[in-house]
Amino acid sequence: MTFLIGLTGSIGMGKSTTAKLFADEGCAVWDADAAVHRLYAPGGAAVEPMRAAFPQAVIDGAVSRDALKAAISADRTALRRIETIVHPLVADDRQAFIAAATADIIVLDIPLLFEGGGQRMVDLTVCVSVPAEIQRDRVLARGTMTEDQFEMIRAKQMPDAEKRALADRVVITDTLDHARQQVRAIVAEAREKLKDA
Repeated sequence: MTFLIGLTGSIGMGKSTTAKLFADEGCAVWDADAAVHRLYAPGGAAVEPMRAAFPQAVIDGAVSRDALKAAISADRTALRRIETIVHPLVADDRQAFIAAATADIIVLDIPLLFEGGGQRMVDLTVCVSVPAEIQRDRVLARGTMTEDQFEMIRAKQMPDAEKRALADRVVITDTLDHARQQVRAIVAEAREKLKDA
């Protein structure tokens, strides 16, 4: 039997680090963003369907995210069409990962877990969180976006308080050691439930 954990959290909350902490505890981790990168890469399953729908978005045999962003800006229906192509492929990738995994606990790292109703397919949901000022400082320290861009992304995401309220467990990622303690407690709890199943 396998225990499925859905891991989510807004930008800059420490989700990638927390996913790695789960992996350190012997969990198999599937990353939704990495799956999309695989699908968009040369030879990826999304390349030909995207080429059919958005020929300008396929450059050098790969799907260009920048070209997709431009398509979305130019056409209000583009996002829905992209999602219609990509979501089933991502779901197939996730199912293949789950089927092949040998770990007792599988963590599904899904940024839009609650927005997409993903909580219905897991045994436990975990939201990573830190206070808003730490979140902001972390994102801006990366040097990859301006404060305005960060605020725009944050405005589009489900508010942190809402995600925390929906989650079964919340991991506060203020320090690495604190996050690790919380992850270990969740893993121990999951393994206990597996024993009793």
